Amino acid sequence: MRRVPEAFKALDKRGIVKQSTDIRVADDPLKKRAREASRKINAQVEAYWRGMVDGQSAEAQRRYDAARARARSLGFDYASADEIAGMRRISEILSRMEALMRRGDPNSEQDMAAAFGGEAPPSLMLSGLFEVFEGLSAGSMGDLSPDQKRKWANPKKRALANLIEVIGDKEIGAVTRNDALDFREWWTKRVLQEDMEIDTANKDIGHISKMFRTVETCRRLGLAPVFQDLRIEGGVTESRFPFAPSFVQDRILMTGALDGLNEEARRVLYLMVETGLRLSECANLTEKTIILNHAVPHVQVRPDGRRMKTTQSNRDIPLVGVALMAMQAQPGGFPRYRDKAGGLSATVNKFLLENGLRPKEDQTAYSLRHTFEDRLTAVEAPEKMIAGFMGHKHNRPKYGSGPTLEHKREWLQRIAFKPPTRV
Repeated sequence: MRRVPEAFKALDKRGIVKQSTDIRVADDPLKKRAREASRKINAQVEAYWRGMVDGQSAEAQRRYDAARARARSLGFDYASADEIAGMRRISEILSRMEALMRRGDPNSEQDMAAAFGGEAPPSLMLSGLFEVFEGLSAGSMGDLSPDQKRKWANPKKRALANLIEVIGDKEIGAVTRNDALDFREWWTKRVLQEDMEIDTANKDIGHISKMFRTVETCRRLGLAPVFQDLRIEGGVTESRFPFAPSFVQDRILMTGALDGLNEEARRVLYLMVETGLRLSECANLTEKTIILNHAVPHVQVRPDGRRMKTTQSNRDIPLVGVALMAMQAQPGGFPRYRDKAGGLSATVNKFLLENGLRPKEDQTAYSLRHTFEDRLTAVEAPEKMIAGFMGHKHNRPKYGSGPTLEHKREWLQRIAFKPPTRV
């Protein structure tokens, strides 16, 4: 037995939903079967409620889109009933009536709805906002890998869950500026009382704002920009601390220091040390992009089923020292972590922390990338060369084909570490 939730009362008039498990108490004294049956019934009821909302929303969206299209065929833009009632010039209303008369059937229910705003925009609950936003964003996500899509989706889902926790699950058109301010205040308290980062709060607010703007733009719902200009001031993005080159040489590259890591994770670290690649770039190398049978062995950083972080990320990096040893031992790439850079990062960083290989709290495996850049700077490599290695934009017009693999290798050999005896 369950009461119909407030959000579904308009669709389900039963008030209290009652359904039998059809299991006699005498046949199930410990209630195990009854509990399992109850869980299934509850899941079915909730699916029924969601289906009613989804079906109603889909039909409302169809009618609304049809009304807008019909309005255009009559020669004017669709306007809501409230907008038409607020028209100052009677001529605007008369022109709509004249268009109906010319159509030949002024009493057509569909034409009347199109001319005078008879179809309201479909209702959409906060709990359904992400699904709609995801559909509207599908065209821009075709080049994302499954893991990138997950990383794209999770922060937005989390932001919506936080908002619903604060103001409840309501129709998005009913969300007010006060609701938005309550959400900002909730985050402000968390920043003060729970030592949360201001940037985390602002990202949540930004995700909500973008979803509202996108749905408003595409669906023309007439939503007010209630989440606009709500950023909490004072957020600072902290850069990661690089490892000291001597620490990398004496501790991380000491023979046996990384033996507790699985082979693939260990060799990813060795690759990062001498190439400055991102963890995700290492994890997604394949047999096709690891070029060992070449005068200059190198790796090719390519999209390969995923979106690159920047246009400049597309690059070729020669292999020297321990990086060459690692890729010779791993010529097919790192299948265990392909499109799973998050899991790779967690594994590596946990190992470094537990084995005293993160001397500063803010240092992570990614800090090796900063160390790599610092080492290039120390030998006075040209800025254009450093930007090319890092996959960064170089703020000058591009001329020619750029440095050759041989030229790149010369600079990498200048900073190469002494490798361990085994990888």
